[in-house]
Parts: sequence; C-alpha cells; structure tokens
Amino acid sequence: MTALTRNPALLAAIGFGIVVLGMSSLYTVPETQQAIVLRLGKPERIINAYDPKARVGETDAGLAVKVPFIESVKFVEKRIMDLDIDAQTVLSTDQLRLVVDAFARFRIVDPQRMVETVGSEEMAADALKRILASKVRNELGKQPFAALLSPERGEVMEEIQSSVNEQAKQYGAEIIDVRIKRADLPAGATLEAAYARMASARAQEAATIRSQGNKQAQLVQAEADAQAARIYADSFGKDPEFYAFYRAMQAYRTTFEDGTGQIVLGPNNEFMREFEGNRRNR
Repeated sequence: MTALTRNPALLAAIGFGIVVLGMSSLYTVPETQQAIVLRLGKPERIINAYDPKARVGETDAGLAVKVPFIESVKFVEKRIMDLDIDAQTVLSTDQLRLVVDAFARFRIVDPQRMVETVGSEEMAADALKRILASKVRNELGKQPFAALLSPERGEVMEEIQSSVNEQAKQYGAEIIDVRIKRADLPAGATLEAAYARMASARAQEAATIRSQGNKQAQLVQAEADAQAARIYADSFGKDPEFYAFYRAMQAYRTTFEDGTGQIVLGPNNEFMREFEGNRRNR
C-alpha cells in the first residue's frame, strides 16, 4: 500500500483499469430491446427476451453484466416493426391486371435464431419482404378481379399471413398483420378498358333489374285487375239493371271527360236506349 501511495502513476493506472473493466462488464438493456450476449461470436444467452405474457416493468430490462473482452452484446428490436412491400402488378384469374401496394407488421420473437440465420433485423426484414411479395402475388393471382376490389380480400390476406408465418419462423420472426394499402388499375388503355367493362356490366345489371321490376309490376297489376273484376261481378250481379246504368254513366264520363268531345247517335243506339229506358222508368 505504501508503494502505491508513493507511486501516483501506478495508482492512476490501476484506477483507470478498474473503470475500464467496469465499463466493459456492465451494460444497459432498454425496455424496448432484447440483448443477445455473444461469447466469442456465438449466442450465449438472451436478456429481456420477448414474452407475450410479460407485463411492463416486470422484464429483465435494466443493468446487466457480461464477461469483458470475451462476451459482446447485440441489441434486437423488441417492438413491432413495419414492412413495406414494393407495388407490384397482379394478374387475376380473369386475366385483368391490378397494381397492389401492400404492407405488413412483424416482430422478432426469437432473436437467437434471427442472429444465427440472417444476423440483423434489417436482413430479416429483407428476407421477409421477398417471401411476402411472392405470397401476395401468388395468392391474389388466384382470385377474380372483383374479389380483389371487395372486402372479401381480407380473408385472402389472413391466408397470406398464415402462410408467411410458417416461413418467418426460420428467421425468428412473427408476422402480426398483412394489409393492402392501395389497389389501383394500371394507368393508360388498360384502365380505360376496365372502366368501360365496369360501366357495361352495371348497365346490364340495371337493365335486368328494371326488366324484373316491370315483370313483377305487370303480375301485380294483372292480379289486381282480376280481383277488381271479381269484386265488380259479385257486386253488380245482384242488380243487373243498376249495373247497366252504371256502365252507361262510365261510358258517358269517359267520352266527354275533356268537355270537347262530340258524338252523333241514332235513336236506336244502345247508349241512347239506356237513357231512354231510364227516363221512362223515372
């Protein structure tokens, strides 16, 4: 001890070594990241690993210790990350083209496998992007054009997510969600032709609906007329003379309804005889 006190340089060197050793042994793991401790380049253990059941504040995040100069630490994102897929042209089963822009969200659930297979989140994202783009193109290509523009495509996206998840496991990743941001028709003649086909299909559909409506209206009208005739027959059959007089009045009202009509009838005409007979009765 006396020798150390007499040699300040040696004491400073020892103190500096202790500080360096402490700094090399201690590190901080953020709550949002997972730490993989590598011993001589090989994964040894994981600190603050992803656990879906873990609560905030009950993880292994915080200060941790490693063997200096032998062990190193690699940090891996623990939160959900976005995965943008480049827009690509999809050919539907009815040979129509659609430009699809999709995206996905993923999380690293097995950082050790991720490090062993691809080395980093960026490399894992690139691998998943290629797989996802291929699956989106293949699965959407199995659907008709109308299904790609309807809510039914949500079921297709779920199928894509399930299929990609099987391959994502080899990279230690999990696909959380797959969605289509935008689905557009290709610009130019293809777009105009698609609009023309859609307009023609809607016009045919409207014509069919109108035809069915007119047919239904005719059936309803015919049924109403038949029912009215039965009611008239039942009612006027009880008094034939009144029925004949009522029909004469209807004919008169129809003939001279606008006030400008003129008619010349002989004395033996049934129309005049009806009035003549009723006048005599009166």
